[in-house]
Amino acid sequence: MIDLSHIPTPLTFEVLMASIYENDRIIKEKFAESDRYLTKKFAETERLIKANSKELGGISKSNGEIAESYFFNSFKKYPHFAGQDFHSVERNKSYYSRKLNLNDEYDIVLYNGTSVAIIEVKYKVTKEDIEQVLKKAETFKKLLPIYKDFAFYLGLAGLHVYKNAESEAIKHGIAVIKQVGKNMVINDEHLKVF
Repeated sequence: MIDLSHIPTPLTFEVLMASIYENDRIIKEKFAESDRYLTKKFAETERLIKANSKELGGISKSNGEIAESYFFNSFKKYPHFAGQDFHSVERNKSYYSRKLNLNDEYDIVLYNGTSVAIIEVKYKVTKEDIEQVLKKAETFKKLLPIYKDFAFYLGLAGLHVYKNAESEAIKHGIAVIKQVGKNMVINDEHLKVF
């Protein structure tokens, strides 16, 4: 006689369906558990990214303020630019005209009786900053028309100036101002009147 005890008995349809439903329930439960876990991790990651962005923004702002303070204090101590002496040096001047729907901010502005020098300050000067500086004389003349007949000079100052930015600024007639050691160095060889 043949021993058939090792052969499993055929599953009934009900047992098979119960097994499928149970497996389906377990899979759905595991997916839901994974979804809850990933949602929690994504929220935590998003919170960390926002916190880091805020901190990096604060560092960037601090670096910009350090650069502005350095160059403002240097010009205040030695108010000479474009071969001229200036009697007034101002920092962070903002002007707005409702009539013109125009506003602008100027990092450092130097004045004398015939000239205005506008110095845009960056922690790191890049080629992209040049277009912004070129607009400063134009907006200043519109916002403060009493100076429209003055000679305007533009400068781009930074604690670090990329070489391609320096050569491009000089090409446009903008002075390049940088910190070398403890000194402020002004390259205004090709400075033009705007």
